[in-house]
Amino acid sequence: MDMKDIERINALYHKSKAEGLTPQEREEQARLRREYIDAIKRNLRGTLDNTKILNPDGTVIDVKSRHEARMRQKGH
Repeated sequence: MDMKDIERINALYHKSKAEGLTPQEREEQARLRREYIDAIKRNLRGTLDNTKILNPDGTVIDVKSRHEARMRQKGH
């Protein structure tokens, strides 16, 4: 997802409010929005996978490992 795609999402939004969209434009808008959301999720997942928590006792917990351990405990 680049700035061109984000600008297109915004242009389609403004057009939808001003005059409405054609069926093809609605499909394009939905596709671009889905791509945008997927990119945000990938970015957030990458950030969380590399995040560490420093406990008051000095131990460090890896967020990804902690999440995976909790999911195993719940049976997922």
